[in-house]
Amino acid sequence: QKGTGWTPGAARRGRRQEAMTVSYTLKVANAQFGGFSKLLFRWKGSIYKLLYKEFLVFVMLYAMLSITYRRLLTEEQKRIYVKVAQYCNRSTDLIPMSFVLGFYVTLIVNRWWAQYTSIPLPDQLMCVISSSVHGKDEKGRILRRSLIRYANLSSVLILRSVSTRVLKRFPTMDHLVEAGFMTQEERKKFESLHSDFNKYWIPCVWFTNLAAQARRDGRVRDDVALRLLIDELNLYRAKCSMLFHYDWISIPLVYTQVVTIAVYSFFAFCVIGRQFLEPLDSEEDQDRDLDLYIPLTTLLQFFFYAGWLKVAEQIINPFGEDDDDFETNKLIDRNLQVSLLSVDDMYQNLPPTGKDKYWNESTAQPPYTIATAAETLKPSFLGSTFDMRMSDDPEQSQQVEASPSLPRMHTPLLNRFLTAAASPAVSLKNFGRSNRAHHHLLRLRGEGGFPSPNPRRGEDPESVGRIEEEETEDEASEPSTPGTRLKVPSPREASQGLRRENPQIRVRQASDESIDVDQSAA
Repeated sequence: QKGTGWTPGAARRGRRQEAMTVSYTLKVANAQFGGFSKLLFRWKGSIYKLLYKEFLVFVMLYAMLSITYRRLLTEEQKRIYVKVAQYCNRSTDLIPMSFVLGFYVTLIVNRWWAQYTSIPLPDQLMCVISSSVHGKDEKGRILRRSLIRYANLSSVLILRSVSTRVLKRFPTMDHLVEAGFMTQEERKKFESLHSDFNKYWIPCVWFTNLAAQARRDGRVRDDVALRLLIDELNLYRAKCSMLFHYDWISIPLVYTQVVTIAVYSFFAFCVIGRQFLEPLDSEEDQDRDLDLYIPLTTLLQFFFYAGWLKVAEQIINPFGEDDDDFETNKLIDRNLQVSLLSVDDMYQNLPPTGKDKYWNESTAQPPYTIATAAETLKPSFLGSTFDMRMSDDPEQSQQVEASPSLPRMHTPLLNRFLTAAASPAVSLKNFGRSNRAHHHLLRLRGEGGFPSPNPRRGEDPESVGRIEEEETEDEASEPSTPGTRLKVPSPREASQGLRRENPQIRVRQASDESIDVDQSAA
């Protein structure tokens, strides 16, 4: 148009010249021999296109230094250069390239995908508008189209702030008016609101006020529908806000500088230290390496590490004009076209409903083509345990009722702990006696020694939980010697003594009156 420098033809030519995202998903749909190898011969979006300039500079520096060392240096200078080269070659092992680059690129890739998922799409909002804002007349149509246009205007305003492609397409507010995203009256209202910050949120406020007016006019029939409209708009606005904050808050500059310095310094050492060195004496001449004028391994290492850094450089800001950057202008076109179609042409424009093809069939089975008929021979997956073979013994499949009167089954490990829990008590008096002295014998009397299998059965309160400590006759008859001192053994000696005199527990069959457990020394 005159005065703006924008015409529909120029916009179409700009879209044709605009770089498209490189997609190779169809090429790798099926795993096959050399599947990824076919992708190595592409130029657009490739690592060769990103890296060839830096690669040529590295090769030229390496070649110049190699020629200088072989042809221009004296013998004494060569000896000094050999020591410098060996030092530089050892220094390359001190730079943690894999760790620094790997962590940095992982952070960049996660941020790149999060930015893509933050791009606002009007799909959910347009469905809510089409179902909640009623009216087939011109006023209802204007209301629905204005609501969805405000949402699209908000996304265009935020994309103008973060994407160079969108800013080149809509450099001024006049271009937005000419493109139909806002009217002249809306532009005047927009510019009359002064703020020091980005004003992408203003159309969202217009949306909420217009939705509230539609509720008062009865176009939105209940508060639930109004609440749904506002909730969907808040989700839409939140994504616009996230794009703004991703553009505002970058990855800390110090981290990017550390990674860049690490890569450049590493290959600066490689240019010097990876040169072919002539041996200084005859002994080293026998173990000399093959003189390769082209250092293949060093060039591959440069290709991998420097290429890794270039990948991070390309996707750290995906709203530029690189081959793999986001096609924001295409997204704007798609969002506006689909949303207007949804709220206007498709409003209450339903196809006739009727009985479907499988109306009289209990199991719906869509047909297959000849190319996919083999898939019908495969059984449906029902779960991993459906392929489990059960025991043929019928006794293993019999069902029993869980009853507390059934004897408890213990594993060997559990029995070991139960046996250790029944060991006799240890006191200082037992430690001071001779080996002939016996430990205290604990006798559990009554049914309180073990939990009753039937909790409703009556029990003797005097016999429940009573533990009687008895001493043997040897302890009673042992005279006390005056002047003797009690020796307290160490915990290690005490534990060894307990293991030597490990008690045995014999449990008699429980009767109706009591359960007796006799404990005797081994």
